[in-house]
Formats: sequence, structure tokens, C-alpha cells
Amino acid sequence: MRDAARRLSAQVGPFRRTLLNASRHEGELPTIPDAQIEVLRRLDEDGWASPTALGRSLGLARSTVSNLVAAVERDGLVERRLARGDGRSTEVGLTDLARERLRVYDAAAERVLLRALAGLPDADRAALAAALPVLARLQAAIAEPDGV
Repeated sequence: MRDAARRLSAQVGPFRRTLLNASRHEGELPTIPDAQIEVLRRLDEDGWASPTALGRSLGLARSTVSNLVAAVERDGLVERRLARGDGRSTEVGLTDLARERLRVYDAAAERVLLRALAGLPDADRAALAAALPVLARLQAAIAEPDGV
């Protein structure tokens, strides 16, 4: 298992970067740092959130979230508003531009993956499909080591 753990760890980052770069190229999208994409993805899933809640959900320090939010706001990907029910704090949410870029990226990633999968033998495609639930459980076990 130790060898499998090392190999999986060594493969995940390069796979993610390769898919990200190929999908950006396919979708003709600008380069956005991974950390900013994580902020956009979280907001896409959760909707409007305070920077504090965003940082908590991503496991990031307040100053890091502040810098990330400022960068994506500067690029027109998020906007701020006063928090509902609390006029003293703000929350951030996706702009239409961010939603469109995420949609384009997702469609491009699907095309990239489908092309690559089509070139694999049937047994490899079946093995990947069977591994997806295992990867989801592995991710949950890493995120919550005592809960799984």
C-alpha cells in the first residue's frame, strides 16, 4: 500500500495541472491561479459568502482569502455586497462573467477528458469508472480522518 500511496500522491498534482492547462487551452480561457479557481468553485457551490466563511470552508487564513478575493474582484469575477441581515459586514458572490468562465471550463474539460478516454482500451475506461467512487471515499477519508 505504501507504494500505491506514493504513486497516487505523485500522480494527482500533475494530472490536475495537465487537465487544467489542456482545458484552459481548449476553452480559450485566461490563466487563473488554482487558488482563485478554488474560491470561484466554492462560491459557485455555496452562493454568497462572507470572506470569513469562505476562508473557513477552504481552510485558508483570513489574509490569504482577502488577497484572493481582491484579485478575483479586480478581474471582474466576484462582487461584494453588504451581508443580508447585517449591514456591517460584506459578502462576495460570483459575477455572470465568472459563471460563464466556469461553464466554458467545465465543457472544455469534459471534451478533453472524452477525447483522452476514447483513446484508452475498454478495460482502462472501466477501471477508471470503477475507481471514481473509491476516489470520492478516499477524498472524504483524507478530509475527515476520524469520520470515515
